Amino acid sequence: MDKLKNGQSVNIPSMILRTINRCCESFRKVNASDVIILEGILVFHDSRVRNLMDMKIFVDTDADVRLARRIRRDTVERGRDVNSVLEQYGKFVKPAFDDFVLPSKKYADVIIPRGGDNHVAIDLIVQHIRTKLGLHDLCKIYPNVFVIQSTFQVVEHGLGHLPFTEKQVVTPTGSVYTGVDFCKKLCGVSIIRSGESMENALRACCKGIKIGKILIHRDGDNGKQLIYEKLPNDISERHVLLLDPVLGTGNSANQAIELLIQKGVPESRIIFLNLISAPEGIHCVCKRFPSPQDRDFGDRFWSKMRNSE
Repeated sequence: MDKLKNGQSVNIPSMILRTINRCCESFRKVNASDVIILEGILVFHDSRVRNLMDMKIFVDTDADVRLARRIRRDTVERGRDVNSVLEQYGKFVKPAFDDFVLPSKKYADVIIPRGGDNHVAIDLIVQHIRTKLGLHDLCKIYPNVFVIQSTFQVVEHGLGHLPFTEKQVVTPTGSVYTGVDFCKKLCGVSIIRSGESMENALRACCKGIKIGKILIHRDGDNGKQLIYEKLPNDISERHVLLLDPVLGTGNSANQAIELLIQKGVPESRIIFLNLISAPEGIHCVCKRFPSPQDRDFGDRFWSKMRNSE
């Protein structure tokens, strides 16, 4: 999987079903592709494999349907009788499913009931994949980069990637409205001076939000020095929206993120909001702070507009 994701072709050993062994003399060549589908009943068991996946899908099929398919396959394709199939199912297949396969369902991003008959779910997944394929090349390289349309509000989209809980409120008319409530521990941090231009937009979305400051002196492209920082005392317990409208080389952004990490802010709780970014800066920041593949809240980098490569 590592090789395929890096654009390399691989040779997959063939399996001998009767002995359940790999055939060392027979291989099937698999070439790299924009979409790679990894299938298997235990595919979610190993966390190292799960972390390589961009989308994890569990196909949930009724037990009666699974048993009927097994009987049909083993009697027709493998020449077994029904009694042996049922005996194997009761002694090994069903207990193994309950112990190992079913618990892995919790790792799935999407659960499809009724299997291939659920055309609505399949259409949604296909549309999601097509959307991903249509992303800018930088988004394909770095899963922690999100490029939004220039007409959208960057701060609002950044807030959309915060953890939240469902909440019901009763309106003055007596109606019950179900919405969401963002995490309580939230603050903004602006990189002085240009970052301060984004503070009003953040305050308009989050009334009374605490905002810290970081001032970094830049001397040329590589030289950088922390001059001033004023952050909430409990910043290590908060999710941080890092504000800087223009990203050039990425050196100042890297130092600001490193400072937040030194103050105890987990990398997974930093969301970098940006308006105009150069590809050089995106490469610099994302290589230094790569987002984890399991979609835990890794560094999120929102870019509204950027110079063409």
